[in-house]
Amino acid sequence: MDSTALFMEGVNLMLVGMGFVMSFLFVLIFAISGSSRLINRFFPEPSTPAEISKNLTPCNDDLERLRPVIVAAIAHHRRQQNR
Repeated sequence: MDSTALFMEGVNLMLVGMGFVMSFLFVLIFAISGSSRLINRFFPEPSTPAEISKNLTPCNDDLERLRPVIVAAIAHHRRQQNR
């Protein structure tokens, strides 16, 4: 095989490989779009303020629940630094 034919085979292989990758990416985009539509159709997001507020917890409650965890993490870190 001469160098020109070898080069053309390389270009051919490159184009075929890039075509397969591009087609796979298009199929992937359509699959993700379709699954997104299905999920949004069967599990819609709450749209009214009453539904949204039903799922939220007050910020103070979150802070009060996290405070012992934060104190324990700081104490653990300080114990690790003294070793």
